[in-house]
Amino acid sequence: MQATAMKVVEFERPQMETGSSCTANAWAKVPATPTATERESLKARIRQLLKEKQAVLVAHYYVDADLQDLAEETGGCVSDSLEMARFGRDHAAQTLVVAGVRFMGETAKILSPEKRILMPDLDATCSLDLGCPTDEFAAFCDAHPDRTVVVYANTSAAVKARADWMVTSSIGLDIVKHLHEQGKKILWAPDKHLGSYIQKQTGADMLLWQGSCLVHDEFKGAELELMRQEHPHAKVLVHPESPEAVVAQADVIGSTSQLIDAVRTLDAREFIVATDNGILHKMRMAAPDKIFIDAPTAGNSATCKSCAHCPWMAMNGLQNLLQVLETGSNEIHVDPAIGKKAVVCIDRMLDFAAQKKAKVRPSAKLEDEQKLFAGIGPA
Repeated sequence: MQATAMKVVEFERPQMETGSSCTANAWAKVPATPTATERESLKARIRQLLKEKQAVLVAHYYVDADLQDLAEETGGCVSDSLEMARFGRDHAAQTLVVAGVRFMGETAKILSPEKRILMPDLDATCSLDLGCPTDEFAAFCDAHPDRTVVVYANTSAAVKARADWMVTSSIGLDIVKHLHEQGKKILWAPDKHLGSYIQKQTGADMLLWQGSCLVHDEFKGAELELMRQEHPHAKVLVHPESPEAVVAQADVIGSTSQLIDAVRTLDAREFIVATDNGILHKMRMAAPDKIFIDAPTAGNSATCKSCAHCPWMAMNGLQNLLQVLETGSNEIHVDPAIGKKAVVCIDRMLDFAAQKKAKVRPSAKLEDEQKLFAGIGPA
């Protein structure tokens, strides 16, 4: 198998003290692609080690399809980041392997501080996390002490520790609406597109950190309109981390779980999907007779930064997953003091979701009841 290569990744870096932003550079590893024979050998060994070590694998919808399949085949789960952490918290296994990006491993550790949390690559990060450094965010909060601090799940443990609430893309609207009705002014971080969408929907007084997801920020409204003309019967599925011009054209706006549910339930054969294309594996499994098309990330003759796939999610591979299981390396650690502070904003959201669920009158349809709160997680 070839050695791992490296590539430079550009992302938007907010400069909140000046009200501007700049383009910053990070890096991502590019794992070698195993041959078909190597893939089967790696997967067999991973299955064996998960069983031997009594570990459970949880994978995000955006990682490699082989890792998603392995998680489900071995009794783990494939989900959004919060559900990954909740599954790990409630599972009997004392070792949780998180295939995703670093903030997901941290969230799992915050909810299960007594468990061992491993990741295929600790350097797998997120542009929203990188674009919201703890010290700068703390200074921003200190400059606006009259505001309730609400942070998106795609943030570090230290940023969560500074927040009053954590939200996800599917429950953020409800929580901000609740706070707005209480007369609260909100400081929101880090995703400006999701924050702007929620602000417009709720009318809340929101001061927005100006971060963005490098995948969703690349979707183009003008090119999407042209694609819709080519596919007039396709439904457009959009994650709200996308720019306003893209969100405005959506038939469904929602979290990863909500978008997957839409392909099962909508009466359409074609879907244009504006989120990380790692989700297409699960969508094809959910609706094998339907057609899925990547929303455009660049205009004619242009190159794209992400090509609709997170370069850090792509760092999760069979080889480094096997290595972690063999060696026990790449363990996530969260300062216990930070973890105790960070869990407060997460528990506050979970309690809100539980109360919301309790207020919903049951229907006669068991399927609807099971789907109601099946996924409240972020991208």
